[in-house]
Amino acid sequence: MTSYSMIKVGNDYVVQANDKCILKVGSRRRAAQLISDATDLLNALPSVQSPEIAPDAPSLHREAPELP
Repeated sequence: MTSYSMIKVGNDYVVQANDKCILKVGSRRRAAQLISDATDLLNALPSVQSPEIAPDAPSLHREAPELP
């Protein structure tokens, strides 16, 4: 889960995700709304199951190049 926050830098607000600056806006209210929207979108996503084991061989076979 991503952790969102905002910090004030000068007259602007910087939105952070996991301590990484991702967006700068001029309004505290707009920054809070963006954080709320991002959280709602992430919560609306269905959870994805990752495969336990990746296949050993690639799914496509590479053809040998033709030499002139």
